[in-house]
Amino acid sequence: MFVGHFAVAFLAKRAQPGISLGTATFAAVLVDLLFFVFLIAGIESFIPVPGAKLNRMIGENIAYSHSLLAGIVWGGIFSAIYFLRLRYARGAWILFALVVSHWVLDVISHRPDMPIAPGIRSVFGLGLWNSMPATVLVEGGLWLTAIVLYTRAARPKTPARICAFWMGVAMLTLIGINNPRAGMDADSIRAGTGGLVLFLAAIAWAYWIDRAPRAG
Repeated sequence: MFVGHFAVAFLAKRAQPGISLGTATFAAVLVDLLFFVFLIAGIESFIPVPGAKLNRMIGENIAYSHSLLAGIVWGGIFSAIYFLRLRYARGAWILFALVVSHWVLDVISHRPDMPIAPGIRSVFGLGLWNSMPATVLVEGGLWLTAIVLYTRAARPKTPARICAFWMGVAMLTLIGINNPRAGMDADSIRAGTGGLVLFLAAIAWAYWIDRAPRAG
């Protein structure tokens, strides 16, 4: 998924306001950030699906970033660092769940390319992105629900942040609509770099809109 990952971050913030939206977003997309780094380094890769108009790529050798076991390990590291810094156990568990949720959401949307662990050949994927109406209904519905619940409980408090929030939501929605149709740049360095820039910008946006306004 794409906006589905941001949706679960919004929902986590709604359920546990003590977690920064930026940190929740970081956790929800951590797996993709790692994939882009591994893609640039040549450790992981993807291949196009010939003739496909939707869901046009399939992950190849992505077990170090996208396998269930890897998600558990990365989630454990991420949540442990968070706990050691803030001593907030409930928040750490929620962040762990956000990282691991990436595997579940990608199994729903991807073609069968989601592994259980490195070295295990079995891969999973239900192919939601093979159907645009189903994608709009399922992923779009999750995204809309998350936005409504978040804005009812924790909407940005200043005009600048309100404007930035809705601009960011609009941008992520447009990218999400195009994502099942879009492939990836055949050059792995350009693809990885572009992905890193996009996701890091989204994390920075989430931190900023959730930041409390200064007094005076």
